[in-house]
Amino acid sequence: MEKNSEFRDVFNQQSVSALAERIHAVNSDFKKNDFIESTLCGFEKLTLSERSQRISSGLKVYLPDDFPLAVEILLKAQTKELEVEELEGRDGFIVMPQSLFISENGMKHFELSMKALEEMTKRFTSEFAIRYFLIEYPERTLKQMKVWAEDKNCHVRRLASEGSRPRLPWAIRLNGFIKDPSAVVSILEIMKFSSERLVKRSIANNLNDISKDNPDTVTNLLKKWQKEGVSKWLINHALRTLFKQGNPEALKLCAYDPNADIELSKFNIVNPEVEFGETLDFSFEIHSKRSEKLMIDFVVHHVKANGKLAPKVFKLAKKTVSGSVNICKSHPIRPISTRKYYPGRHLLQIQINGKVMAEKEFFLNM
Repeated sequence: MEKNSEFRDVFNQQSVSALAERIHAVNSDFKKNDFIESTLCGFEKLTLSERSQRISSGLKVYLPDDFPLAVEILLKAQTKELEVEELEGRDGFIVMPQSLFISENGMKHFELSMKALEEMTKRFTSEFAIRYFLIEYPERTLKQMKVWAEDKNCHVRRLASEGSRPRLPWAIRLNGFIKDPSAVVSILEIMKFSSERLVKRSIANNLNDISKDNPDTVTNLLKKWQKEGVSKWLINHALRTLFKQGNPEALKLCAYDPNADIELSKFNIVNPEVEFGETLDFSFEIHSKRSEKLMIDFVVHHVKANGKLAPKVFKLAKKTVSGSVNICKSHPIRPISTRKYYPGRHLLQIQINGKVMAEKEFFLNM
């Protein structure tokens, strides 16, 4: 993501200058022009995280050395609280380096730092900054996050979930929670009936993180939550990694029988030699003597640089089948930022309710 110049441009001359103007408006001693000039020097060469760090470092230089006074100024310079229940647009990203400033300089001012991160998350998110406090002061920070989990503001509640995700993208991993997620689960228990999609998505993403290392913890928890009436959407979204892995308990939770009485026939790859930049076209038929709820996936085993194959599961369809049904799919194989393709023998598998039903080879020409 950081190589994407368009995305890193959420931090640009306009956003840096606007931040400087807001700070100067509440503190005339803030040298806004010096801050802008030093921050933007060589800015175009920096990645997203490097730009955020540059802005944070500039705040350290040009705000008062007294941390409580610096925080007071920053909070007075904040924009209005979000009035929507989603994180929309890119303007709010300027909060990220400000929250980074809090995590880098506020460890000796815990209560004040928590107040600052709570206010900042109402404008964007403090999910990255709070993790440093979880590592330095796990018990105190977890206690605070449980308070946030009951807050009336959905963005504050989201912080309690998103900030405690063991494997939050772009952020430092919380290895203690990867090993033992019970503390995180205790936070999510408080929030599980949140109605906002923003919060439900965060809870589901957190559980999806946990499932990668502790699948039984997640399936057992969601069995209980299902009986308690927790959102079906949340449960389904939380299980997506376990679905791809064909985890039987996860599939059963959402009424997908791992032992469904079905047959697969007429599996055909239309173009067993695929030119890079084109599509892999394939079809097959599913036969069922009775009504069966099916999760239909396909797995492409891509060639890696060392010549070995690595599987990637793709969602194809969720449907109830009674009798016979024909499935056709065109899967693009073209340049993307998240994968490097290599020529040679690949493998395509059809997976239904977690079980591989058929497979065929195809060759990628580049």
